[in-house]
Amino acid sequence: MPLVTTKAMFEKSMKEKFAIGAFNVNNMELVQGIVEAAAEQNSPVILQASSSAIKYAGIDYLMAMVKVAAEEHPNIPIAIHLDHGPDFETCKMCVDNGFTSVMFDGSKYDFEENVRLTKEVVDYAHSKGVVVEAELGKLAGIEDDVNVSASDAMYTDPSQAEEFVKRTGCDSLAIAIGTSHGAYKFKGEAKLRFDILKQIKERIPNTPIVLHGASTVIPELVNMCNQYGGNIPGAKGVPDEMLHEASISGVSKINVDTDLRLAMTGAIRKVFAEDPSAFDPRKYLKPARDLIKETVTHKMRDVFGSANKA
Repeated sequence: MPLVTTKAMFEKSMKEKFAIGAFNVNNMELVQGIVEAAAEQNSPVILQASSSAIKYAGIDYLMAMVKVAAEEHPNIPIAIHLDHGPDFETCKMCVDNGFTSVMFDGSKYDFEENVRLTKEVVDYAHSKGVVVEAELGKLAGIEDDVNVSASDAMYTDPSQAEEFVKRTGCDSLAIAIGTSHGAYKFKGEAKLRFDILKQIKERIPNTPIVLHGASTVIPELVNMCNQYGGNIPGAKGVPDEMLHEASISGVSKINVDTDLRLAMTGAIRKVFAEDPSAFDPRKYLKPARDLIKETVTHKMRDVFGSANKA
């Protein structure tokens, strides 16, 4: 199956009340582990790359790996998405190089400027058959080039969300209801504003909703990293139970990044701790790929509900 846009995926997710995992990639092992899990779970999947990942791996290498994955698993709908596109030029580059979906993140701008810049990206992407995700509201935390302090974070206003979608024509909307980027999402008890999500869905029922900063920061993976020489104290993410509730409450796309980084790092640390003489990359990258696959399988089957929805 050729790479697809997220349009049909999201229509099905809204109708059947499940979420689709969007997993950040920047190397072969991530792509393979994610797509193999999707194939076994018969789940649609979104592979996504930030501008930092594109700088690291190169857009041609990324696209080649994603295209091979799609060719090897023709029964699984796979979309390739730009995560947190910072400007029109980056979005255009991805559209022109075969991405089927792009995100323009104008959340750092005021409302009117966000509308204007998002509409510019939407007009270009739609002319090429590519869908656009936009963002309204600000998530705290750090992820690649995104850095927002807790004092600058703000929830998405439901009335603004309705106006924003109408004026920009965006295909999906990332909202802020309490998630945050990075491995340190909550200092106290985890809490998401499901009341805001409900109000937004009532106002824009046909617009797919996206959650960024929604990694669980799986405790077992944090413990693995720390057990084998890491130093990640106090890391805390969004509990799986909350993400599952979001998936049946109108969220169509849930971004996962930190959990996969923890899985890869923990698995590699374990190999080196148990065998200090290891130097063959295949010896430590294969266990990393296997743990990535296991982590993605858990998300699709037990949290997002996307298994058997391809």
